Order: sequence, then C-alpha cells, then structure tokens
Amino acid sequence: MNDLSKLYINGQWEDWTGDTLDVHEAATGEVMAKVPAAGRDEMERAIAAAHAAFDSWSESTLEQRTKVLEQLLDGLKARADEIAETVSREVGMPLKLAGQIQAGMPILTTQSYLKLLPEFAFSERVGNSEVQYAPVGVVGCITPWNYPLHQVMLKIVPAIAAGCTVVLKPSEIAPGTAFILADILDQTDLPKGVFNMVCGLGQTAGDTLIKHPQVNMVSFTGSTRTGHLIAHAAADDFKRYALEMGGKSASVILPDADLKAAVKGTVNNCLLNSGQTCTALTRMLVPASQHDEACELAAEAVAKMTPGNPLEETTRLGPLASAQQRDKVFDYIRLGQEEGATLVAGGAGAPDGLEQGYFAKATVFGNVKPDSRLAQEEIFGPVLCVIPYADEAEAIRIANGTAYGLSGAVWSGDADKAKKIAGKLRTGQVFVNGGAFNPQAPFGGFGHSGVGREFGKWGLEEFLEVRSLQL
Repeated sequence: MNDLSKLYINGQWEDWTGDTLDVHEAATGEVMAKVPAAGRDEMERAIAAAHAAFDSWSESTLEQRTKVLEQLLDGLKARADEIAETVSREVGMPLKLAGQIQAGMPILTTQSYLKLLPEFAFSERVGNSEVQYAPVGVVGCITPWNYPLHQVMLKIVPAIAAGCTVVLKPSEIAPGTAFILADILDQTDLPKGVFNMVCGLGQTAGDTLIKHPQVNMVSFTGSTRTGHLIAHAAADDFKRYALEMGGKSASVILPDADLKAAVKGTVNNCLLNSGQTCTALTRMLVPASQHDEACELAAEAVAKMTPGNPLEETTRLGPLASAQQRDKVFDYIRLGQEEGATLVAGGAGAPDGLEQGYFAKATVFGNVKPDSRLAQEEIFGPVLCVIPYADEAEAIRIANGTAYGLSGAVWSGDADKAKKIAGKLRTGQVFVNGGAFNPQAPFGGFGHSGVGREFGKWGLEEFLEVRSLQL
C-alpha cells in the first residue's frame, strides 16, 4: 500500500512526524499501514484552508465544477482495481464484490451527479421572487470504515458540485481509499483548499471538525451513538447536519411469497460485506407456520457462503474489519443463546482454519423474540434473526418495532399487496420482491437511522441553502 503517513491540506501533501495509528489487514490481523493521529492544530489548518477557498469556489461556474467531476471520474476508473484491493484488505469484502461495489459505486455516484448537474435548477421564479439555491459553506465530512470510499463520495461529490468546500476525516480503520481519492483530486483542476483530508481520532480531530465555528455543516455516516453526539454539538451554533446512521432492517416474508427465493435474497443481503452494512436485512419475519422451513432454508444458504481470505476467488464471506468488531459479534451471538433464541447455524468463534484475522461464522438464530436485544440492537456482523409472526398486522408491528428505520424488504406473490405493506413500513427504503438498488433514488432513514438524504437531487439539496429575492 502507498505511504499513508501524510495530511492533505490546502492542495498540498504534508509529511507527518507525530503519533500514528495502525491499519490492520482484516484477513491476517497484521499491520499493513500507518496513518497520522492528527489533532486539533492540523484540523484547524484544514478548516482555515477550506474557509479561505469558499468565496471563490462558491462562485465557480457549472462548467468548472463539471470539469473537476469528469477528471475525478477518469481517475476513479483508472484506479478501480487498486481501490477494490485496498478495501478488500482493510475491510474484508471479497475482491470480486469489492470491485463491483466498493470501486463501482463511487464511479456510479460521480456519473449520476454529472448527469444531474446540468438539469438542476439552482434558481427558479416563484411569483415575484427569484428563489436561489446557494452552497451551505464549509462542510465537515466524517465517514465510516465499512464502505470507506463509497460513503466519502456520497458527501464530497454533491458538496463540491453544490459549490461547497470540504474537510474530510476518514475512518482510521480503513483509510486507504481516502488517500487514493485525495491523490486523484490533487491531479484535477480543483483549486487549493476546496478539498482537505486529515486523519485522526474522533475525540480530537473529529471533535474539532464538528465544533469549529467556521464549519457550516457536518455530514456524518456511522453509529447512532456518534450521530447523537454530533447533533448535540451542532446545536450549539445551529450548524447544519446530515446523519446516516444505524439500522435493524426487517425482511417481511408474506405467506404467499416464494419462500425459497425470499430467504435466499434475505440471507444474501444480510451477509453482504460480512454483515457490515447499515441496510442489512438482519431480521427475517416469517409466518409462524413457515418458521422451521425458513430456518432450514437459511441454514442451507449460509452453508454455501464459503469463508476465507477475501483476495481468494472462492471466498464468499470475508472477515470483519477489526478485532473489536469481531469480538462484539461474538458477544452478541452468546447473548442470543442466553436470551433463548435457537441457534440454527454458526455460533461464536471463527470458522475452522481461519483463527488468524477477524473472521466470524455466518450465524442464524430462530425463534427470536421481537423485543430481545438480539432483535433490537445493531450487531453489524453476519448474524440473521428469524422471527415468527401470527398475522399481517403483527408482522408490520414487529417490523416497525425498533428505534431504527433505514431499510427493509417485503416479499409477496401479489405485487400490489407487497407495495401496500411496504408503504406501512417506517423506513427510508424498502426492497419489494428483490427490487434492485437505485443510486438515483433518495437514501436515508427514519428515527434513529438518520436525518437527511443522500443520492440524487436530494443528496445535492442537503448542501444548499435557500435564498429568495423579492423583485
């Protein structure tokens, strides 16, 4: 991996000689790189650079912004293989999937905004008023480790397109692709100071970014606990914020559904990225009469998820991203057994022969109680809860019976019925009979899953303030 012991501030790479943080390879646990443990001073310089660059960039033309995004797109395509391998090693996603998703989604996101920008009305006439959409200002972006580049791109592409300047604090667990991104942007026509990147811990670098008076907005993806802290901190100076947080999404399988297809689709979604996905369908709701059959089908499906080194072609289930995350998953599996759920497949501990690194078994629990901690709390690992229900009304109550509301699914032989049930779920998106993810549709959550939306025009509007001229 390239040298990551640098900061990117005001269009310049800066050497770092202070304390560093280790980056571990998920499959082996070995240190693969070191990143700066930068703090308040470095973050303040990055914020100052973004603040100084804002006046000019906010008045840049659509053509200037489009040209930068086109150059960014070219760089992402040229380094797609490098991006996929970096994420595969840091996070554990199998390399083939990492190429499609971890490298592919940033390309799709950039392409979608290049298509949207010429169509977006940055001003419109309403009666005797001209309504203008102005960039919000300096944006602090704080991103997670599970989809490290994808989550960054969902922030910086619309922010830059809106005319904002950016300071990024990437995850120290999986920072490699943020450095690749900074290198790509460094070779574009983006003016100095518009994009800055500082690695460091949340309690130092992150805290400075959140609370600094020259930061006009914070865009965050990560845990609900951290999002709660950001919302409180932002309130002190009425800072704008967008929060994309946790989930405990339900896959509601109705009695007339193709049970085999619905279980397979749910399991595949739940285990994507070893369950390290905020939208993972981790609660599978099935009619009580079909519970045992659904558990058998789920066990058969997870048995086909071959675990192993994510760089090997035969691997379908890679490791978790860190020892801390692995241990958390093991603790939840033990908790599920203590709570009386039926262990159908998997269990605490690494798969045979994979004790090195951060591996966990794909695990299925049956007869899970809807109000148990196993069914209520986000595990962020390869653990599926099968929950029986008596009737349609109970299924909806269970699906809506958590603090979260990020994603969900409904399966039925009747498409109209599936849409009707989907419309009753208190969640930001619902997959109906396995419908494909749409990067042009809004993404975000209800309740403890978030505030604001990403993707499409909704993602662009998050970085814009509204001003009206009375004429």
